[in-house]
Amino acid sequence: MELRQLKYFIEVAKREHVTEAAHALHVAQSAVSRQIVNLEEELGVQLFIREGRNVRLTPVGKIFLEHIEMAMKEIDKAKQEIDEFLDPERGTIRVGFPSSLAAHTLPTVISAFRSQYPDVGFELRQGSLSYLRDAVIRGEIDLAFVGPVPTNDREVRGQIFFVEQIVALLPSHHPLAEQSAIRLYQLRNDSFVLFPTGFVLRKIVTDACQQVGFQPNVSFEGEDIDAIKGLVAAGLGVTLLPEVTLIDNTPRTTVKIPVIEPNVTRTVGVIIPNNRELAPSEKLFYEFLKEFFTALNKFSQ
Repeated sequence: MELRQLKYFIEVAKREHVTEAAHALHVAQSAVSRQIVNLEEELGVQLFIREGRNVRLTPVGKIFLEHIEMAMKEIDKAKQEIDEFLDPERGTIRVGFPSSLAAHTLPTVISAFRSQYPDVGFELRQGSLSYLRDAVIRGEIDLAFVGPVPTNDREVRGQIFFVEQIVALLPSHHPLAEQSAIRLYQLRNDSFVLFPTGFVLRKIVTDACQQVGFQPNVSFEGEDIDAIKGLVAAGLGVTLLPEVTLIDNTPRTTVKIPVIEPNVTRTVGVIIPNNRELAPSEKLFYEFLKEFFTALNKFSQ
């Protein structure tokens, strides 16, 4: 079984067309067909069902594809790590992040890192906390920025960089808009605009509301920070958001107000896998992050 055969097999399985796969691979169609036949003969099973010019995987072909794709990812990862051992400052780092850290925190640290290591590349992937955790565990990404940071998880290791306030965002015409600070209980009769159930930022808000004796009335839900801000700006409700999401982008028709009772916060940092070592470029970035935020925290005190 040759690596070339496996690459041809994956391409044909993906496109379900031998000619299109050959064009994508920049080889002759006959070469692809011959290698697929050789692979089937070696395995002793039929991987594809031929339907005119198209093909589709047999049930055993689907099983084989699943395992081969995993194997190819490991081969690519091994090659990447070898390249990074030769030169850690020219690797590629796969980083996950939630939408709440996309506008300020992530660009700031990557820009600072690239100023020192301009040849390191990044692949960025956005998602919820649960998605990012699973992606780190599966090896689909190398590390992920998260908030809050899990501290008792066997499969990922969390590193907290800072603690940030969760603040209220109100329409500018709200009765409490002129207050310098509010108590969360004062919003008990308002409609809330929150992330959907299952998002950690929603849980932070609902837990805080329950702590002071009420269940928030959620009138709108959204997975996008800017959409939530827009709904508040339109006067359709109030919300609580991490302060970092409002640093550079607070809608004109809204006001940001601290919440003093209860004190609502979240930890922010990164998670890395517990089941494998970081590759050299990833270690370089991880150590940079720890030093960057240590210096930033000292400066902020």
